[in-house]
Amino acid sequence: DWYVWADAKEDGTVPNNWLSAFGGPAWSWNPVRRQYYHHKFLKSQPKLNFHNEEVVEACMNVLRLWLDRGVDGFRLDVANAYLHDATLADNPPLPMEKRSFMDWAHAPRLQQHIHDANREENEWAMKRVRAVMEEYDERLAFGEFSERQEMLGLYAGGLERLHTGYTFHFLEDWSFEPPIFREYYEELLAPLTDLFPCVTFSNHDIVRPVTRWGGGQGDDALAKLALTILVALKGTVLMYQGEELGLPEVDLDRKDIKDPVGDLYFPWVKGRDGCRTPMPWESGAAGAGFTTGTPWLPIPDYHKVRAADVQAGDGNSVLAHARQVVALRKVHPALKLGDIRFIDTEGKVLAFTREAEGERLLCVFNLGAEAASFGLLEGAGEVVFELGEVEREGNSLSLAARTGAIFEL
Repeated sequence: DWYVWADAKEDGTVPNNWLSAFGGPAWSWNPVRRQYYHHKFLKSQPKLNFHNEEVVEACMNVLRLWLDRGVDGFRLDVANAYLHDATLADNPPLPMEKRSFMDWAHAPRLQQHIHDANREENEWAMKRVRAVMEEYDERLAFGEFSERQEMLGLYAGGLERLHTGYTFHFLEDWSFEPPIFREYYEELLAPLTDLFPCVTFSNHDIVRPVTRWGGGQGDDALAKLALTILVALKGTVLMYQGEELGLPEVDLDRKDIKDPVGDLYFPWVKGRDGCRTPMPWESGAAGAGFTTGTPWLPIPDYHKVRAADVQAGDGNSVLAHARQVVALRKVHPALKLGDIRFIDTEGKVLAFTREAEGERLLCVFNLGAEAASFGLLEGAGEVVFELGEVEREGNSLSLAARTGAIFEL
């Protein structure tokens, strides 16, 4: 069996309580086989059975096919869900006291996904992928772990598991508060000494960070600040298309919704289409240069004014800033590979040091919409990079809203 099949209960109902990520039971009936098949997502996406060695080897051969063609590596979607509990035990409920707004917003999150995914034996699947990668020179495999982020160290890091991975810790944050950053590194990552993490603020499943963190339909100062923090944090940076342009989320009409999550919950939640609209390449071109036809999703005017061709000629644009901070990271070993240590601050100030290869840097950012101050560490030297209005008087630093600086130590 290449897929996950199970008999119906005597009354014809589904085998267990597993819920699909897109609503309803994670099972669909096949009348020819007279069994249900499991699908974590759409019923058109039956789940492969990784308890079948033939299935696993076929998947590994797909990786080899593309590696033979020269790809550099793979991002594994929902990498926490390759193995399921073969006994098909029910998922337990998420305790009432642990349910957040995000959990109540989507019924599948009211379960603890410990039998349909997030299994300890899933480590074995990650090791199989890594073994294939090791058959080739200089290739990388990293995973997306959208549930139970505490399992990250079991699936990634070291010489046998995936090279690295990321969770949804930053992706699901709407606060843009300093403790969010500190908690991720000190509480989740600190014990994982053999893992060099990924760091990302955005992807195809999540409201774009500019909008999520308070920028509405566009806030270039916020976009620049987020990009600077992204490259200053420890980890392999993952940047989603349009993030380098400071694109905000698109507010779509009902007629434009394609995402099954939007279909399910509109108008309360519009789904993920708002972050999946076409990349605006040329402001004045049909389809914003993405296509000469009718695009899958509409491109609003507030994206067209941020098109790549508009920003390419503007030295103060978000795109120019993105290029600057990427270049900054490349020339500083501390930013590329260094350890990270957070500093106690007050209010909206985020501060941490990065250190590697004899270089030590102090990174200070004001995440707030009002001015803030910070007492510099002893030994703070020349400014390596500065964003916005930052003034220094001795060891006292004044930061306007949405600004920051990086200093030598």
